Amino acid sequence: MSHSQGIDSQEQGTEQDRQHMRQALELASRGSGHTSPNPVVGSVVVRRDTVVGRGYHQKAGGPHAEINALRDAGREAVGSTLYVTLEPCNHFGRTPPCTHAILDAGISRVVMGMMDPNPKVEGGGASFLEKNGVSITRRVLEKECRQQNQAFIKHSISGLPHVTLKAAATLDGRIATRTGDSRWITNEESRSFVHELRAELDAILVGIGTVLADDPQLTARLPSEFPIRQPVRVVVDSRLQIPVQSRLIETARDVPLWIACGEDAPLDREEPLLERGAQVLRLPLTDNHVHLKSLLKELGKLPLTSVLVEGGAQILGAFIEEGLADAFHFFFAPKILGDPKGIPMIRGKLREKMAEAIPTHGMRVRCFGEDVMLSGRFQENLY
Repeated sequence: MSHSQGIDSQEQGTEQDRQHMRQALELASRGSGHTSPNPVVGSVVVRRDTVVGRGYHQKAGGPHAEINALRDAGREAVGSTLYVTLEPCNHFGRTPPCTHAILDAGISRVVMGMMDPNPKVEGGGASFLEKNGVSITRRVLEKECRQQNQAFIKHSISGLPHVTLKAAATLDGRIATRTGDSRWITNEESRSFVHELRAELDAILVGIGTVLADDPQLTARLPSEFPIRQPVRVVVDSRLQIPVQSRLIETARDVPLWIACGEDAPLDREEPLLERGAQVLRLPLTDNHVHLKSLLKELGKLPLTSVLVEGGAQILGAFIEEGLADAFHFFFAPKILGDPKGIPMIRGKLREKMAEAIPTHGMRVRCFGEDVMLSGRFQENLY
């Protein structure tokens, strides 16, 4: 899988181009959580250094960012420059090609942030426009544009969803006491941010241990003024142990619930789950555990482009050890449990030397009150 191959480290375009592309990036972010499996995309139309049109992709199946920006610009689009965070499409999908609309609007120059990551169509939109007399500037703020669409890029090139791990721990790395009690480690601000994360991603995944210990809902709960698209909930449960009276099962008709089990899981446990609206996905087992890459392939076909793995320790460790995790948000609260039998944040394989530790990259720090969130990725480069 190629990771950011072809990204030019040299700054592309002028400072003015970068300034307008930053506006397009801000617009694109407004579609977060509503466009999947499409990317988030923003666009501005600029005439004589003045922005005359703005638009972003608001939801899958709706008009693309360029179309919204061109409509906003109206006749002012003639002879103007269009900035867009992703190469305009040149094919018929759920909507007509944006390249044709750009030509029809009389745009004279197009500035693109990143090229289409799909190898079957990459460069097609830019080439079509150039052949029809439109001046093209490529890869302006490309790194920022790719950062914004990591899930879309990974899914486009691999068919797999982008996997983000999330955990909340004490300063000594414990996610629960020896009895399994974990409420609450972090503060309300941190928990509110997690609900925002849930609303932005396509699916939330936990292991059966978390379900049995916490009886979670795994929904995005935000103030009512925010439109929310609830994520698909996924439980890894090799033997179908999930209780039919759990909150996940009780809400399965309202919010999608997928239970991933082994191919030989008891059939008599499946029927009550199906009757209550859950979906059961039978997959191969490896060492009595659901084969996680097979699960990701199935989720990618739905198509889900992003998954938030919320635990517990064994599931988090499995995703890391199998090289299936892309990014992480690890929260640390100003508390020390001190109990050696408290549950660790991650259970991986035994390692005898620090040189065997798994490296992370792109570290960022953010505080929520006195809680600290460390974010980063497991591969050195962006997709």
